[in-house]
Amino acid sequence: MPHLFLAVTAHGYGHLAQVAPVVTELQRRIPGLRVTLQGDVDSAFAAARLPAGFQQIKEPGDVALPMTGPLHAAWQAGLALFERFDAGYEVRLAAQQAIFRGGPPDLLLADVPWLPLDAARRLDIPGAALCSLNWHDILIEGPIGDQVPAAMAARMRAAYSAAELFIRPRPSMPMAWLPNGRDVGPIAPWGRRDPSGLRRRLGIADGIVLVLMLFGGAGNLSLPLGWEPPDDMLLLTPIAAAADGRKRIRHIPAASLSNVLPSCDAVLTKPGYGTFAEAGCAGIPVLYVPRGDWPEEPYLVDWLDGRVPAAPLPAADLAAGAVAEPLRELIARGPAEPLAPTGVEETADLLQRFLSCVGH
Repeated sequence: MPHLFLAVTAHGYGHLAQVAPVVTELQRRIPGLRVTLQGDVDSAFAAARLPAGFQQIKEPGDVALPMTGPLHAAWQAGLALFERFDAGYEVRLAAQQAIFRGGPPDLLLADVPWLPLDAARRLDIPGAALCSLNWHDILIEGPIGDQVPAAMAARMRAAYSAAELFIRPRPSMPMAWLPNGRDVGPIAPWGRRDPSGLRRRLGIADGIVLVLMLFGGAGNLSLPLGWEPPDDMLLLTPIAAAADGRKRIRHIPAASLSNVLPSCDAVLTKPGYGTFAEAGCAGIPVLYVPRGDWPEEPYLVDWLDGRVPAAPLPAADLAAGAVAEPLRELIARGPAEPLAPTGVEETADLLQRFLSCVGH
């Protein structure tokens, strides 16, 4: 039975959400595919996105960049974590190799920890990376770029470069320095648009404007929401604290997001691959609060602006609740035509050869 090993960064939900549709497609093509997930991601979210039967190893294979809130990374604290991780690199590398030896995979797929890629290469296990970013470029192009130790940066760059493939789903950072880069289309779940059906399930009238509010899986508890949407608008959000005591904001489980997003009138969010790709493919208008210092942001925004009605919203306006009119303006321009998430099948085509010819 072929064995696919996923190493996922636990920085919110985005990395698992990005790789999950590809895993689902691979398991459809290769019945009986064994899947192991490594990463300290929420188990319920993983179960909702990945095919049934996977095993999870909570021990992380890299560092999750901490957040000071939903919009900003704690860059200095994050750099300290990366440096501490790198200081114990050889010990961590040996531990990762022990994990692989305990249940040897036929393919490692990383989104996008670098150490498991290095460990797999040293054991002659095929390894591929799949991501719209890499942690080397995020650190180097972020506000602390001039403080990143050269040896640590070189180690990360070497691990990414030595993988069999580094697959870049649209929209991605350029990562032009990668010798193994392969570009594919967007990756997102293929959801069915059914606005009336969603309203029936929620028990609301057809005239109510539905807005999905997402700010990633990191920093959500600091989201400033001291306001109530207007009576003809309902905000759906996985942020439980944002819905407490408010009639026009309703909590929904994070696991159900991919089923809800295509049927909403708009999305209120921050720039991030998962939400932008899903909204862009579904054709849903997006009102986003810029992060400002996130190196991936310009590439995401440029792609989304060419796909659907989209506009920035200042963080101060979000805090003040000045969101209804910008949302209405975007909704009046949409929705756009859906776009097939072709990156799912394109990525599966690239990876299937590592798994289909395994003799077990």
